[in-house]
Amino acid sequence: MNPKRSNSKGGGKMPMLHMNAAAIDIGATMHMAAVRADRAPEPVRSSGTFTTDLHRLVDWFAECGVETSSWNRPASTGF
Repeated sequence: MNPKRSNSKGGGKMPMLHMNAAAIDIGATMHMAAVRADRAPEPVRSSGTFTTDLHRLVDWFAECGVETSSWNRPASTGF
């Protein structure tokens, strides 16, 4: 077992690897985005899928100090 990973019995936390990262769950009609809880009063946000919506999301990420992101898309989005 990797010593850096925690197990559920040990109660430890996994180490934070990317302090300035955001997560995006990509959907066909809406995206959900999250930043670290200490970066924004409401760290989870929904976004539309149009270009202007995505520009607003990028602006929010910049305000929150985001430098990288991880995204997930369900198979149902079709791309």
